[in-house]
Amino acid sequence: MGVILAAGKGTRMRPFSERWPKPILPVLDKPLMAYQLEMMAAMGIRRVVVVIGHLGHEVVRALGDGSQYGVRIQYVEQEEMLGIAHAVSRLESHVDRPFFLFLGDIFFVTENLGEMVSRFRAGQLGGVLACKREPNLEAIKRNFVVLTDAQGVVHRVIEKPRHPRTDLKGCGIYLFDLAFFDAVRRTPRTAMRNEYEITDSIQIFLDDGYKVEAAEVVKADMNVSYPADLLDLNLRLLTQRASREFLGRGVQRGRGVELDAVVAMDGATIGDGARLRDCLLFPGANVAAGKVAARTIFTPDAEIRCDGSLG
Repeated sequence: MGVILAAGKGTRMRPFSERWPKPILPVLDKPLMAYQLEMMAAMGIRRVVVVIGHLGHEVVRALGDGSQYGVRIQYVEQEEMLGIAHAVSRLESHVDRPFFLFLGDIFFVTENLGEMVSRFRAGQLGGVLACKREPNLEAIKRNFVVLTDAQGVVHRVIEKPRHPRTDLKGCGIYLFDLAFFDAVRRTPRTAMRNEYEITDSIQIFLDDGYKVEAAEVVKADMNVSYPADLLDLNLRLLTQRASREFLGRGVQRGRGVELDAVVAMDGATIGDGARLRDCLLFPGANVAAGKVAARTIFTPDAEIRCDGSLG
C-alpha cells in the first residue's frame, strides 16, 4: 500500500500556501501529488493513505477519492505540525502491511522504482530508502545523507549534514515494514526544530537491528519550496515536451499575444498584445492586455515575480 504526507504549511511558498497546499500546486495539467499517485498506481498499489493538515479540505477537493489516478484514497488528519515522523505516527492504525511512503511536496523522476519492492522481498528487509547520487553539495546539506557498506546496506543516516561524508542523498521515498512504527513511537523531538524527524526514526530502526538498503532509483527530485521552484518545475516539464507553450482547457488568448515558454492553466485569460516569457498562469488567472512580463507567476489574486517580490 502507499502513504503520502501532505499536511505541511509550506510557509516559504507564500502567498500560494495561504490558498493552495503545496502538494496540490499545479504542474502542467494536474496537481503535483497526482504524479505520485500515478507512480504508485503503475506499481500496482491501489490503496493510498494521505495525511492532511493545513488546508486539508483543498487536498480532498483536488484529489477526491483518487479513482481518476487509479487508486483509492483514505484521508487521515495530522492535528499538529510536528514533523514527518509525527505524521507517520498518525498512520499506525490505518496501515496493515509494508508501505511506500512519499513526501507529497516533491516532484520525482525515478528509474525502476519497482526495484525497491524486489529488494525488500528478496532480502527480507526492514526497509529500502530511495536515493540518488547528488553532485550539488548544497542540495545534500538541505536533505539527508545515507551511509552504506559496499553492498548498499545502510548503517547510518544524517539529517542536513554540514560536512557530508558521501554524495548519496535520501530523496523522500521510502519502503518500510510495519515494524518501523516501533521506531517511530520511540522517536524523540529534536532540540533544533522541536519536531520528530524521520531520519531519527530510521536510525533507531537501524540500531534495533533491522536491515535497510539504499536503492539508487531517483534520477531527479525537485522540492517545491519557493515560488521560483514551482515555475522552474513547470518550465522544465514544458521543455521535456519540446514545446514553448502549454494551454489548458478553456484558456482565452487575445489578439497579438506572444508566448515564449509559458504554461497557462485551465480557464486562464491572456489579454490582447500581452508578451510573456518564462511565465506560469494558475487556473483562472487574468493577464491584462498589453502586459509584458518574464519569470512571473500569475494567480487569480496576485502577480508574483520570481525574484521574490510581489507585484
